[in-house]
Amino acid sequence: MAHIYMHFDFGADEEKAQEARHKLDVWKQAFRLDKKLQYKLDRPEEADEEEDSASDAAAAGEKHAEKAKSKSKSKHGKKAERAESGSEGNGSGNVSLLVRLYFSSHEKLSEQRWLDRIPTEEPFKSASPKVLRKGEAGFEEALKQFSDLD
Repeated sequence: MAHIYMHFDFGADEEKAQEARHKLDVWKQAFRLDKKLQYKLDRPEEADEEEDSASDAAAAGEKHAEKAKSKSKSKHGKKAERAESGSEGNGSGNVSLLVRLYFSSHEKLSEQRWLDRIPTEEPFKSASPKVLRKGEAGFEEALKQFSDLD
């Protein structure tokens, strides 16, 4: 059972990255791919620094008040608000998505179908997809990056 990594670079387009993340979530749920399809978003260091500086006591109180307001909103309203707040925070950084496929050896057909499908779908198509298999250049780097991301 080998991992296959797919790297998608969305540039500064946080909205496309969130759309891709949502599509992966839908596929995971619809096709029951819980452990077989995993992903992590890699945001630039600037966004992490901004989030750390915004975690003051006053900011925490504001976030708590915003959460209370957002509970009354519909699901669609929450998603739109989340996408807007994410796009404001990452104005100049590159957002990348790292997807890991982990199918067992007897699921080669399913693995190949997902390898063919994911890069051809709309939000992933424009993100310069890059497939990394074990033994290829860049695989070890992708493995380390996936384990380092939270």
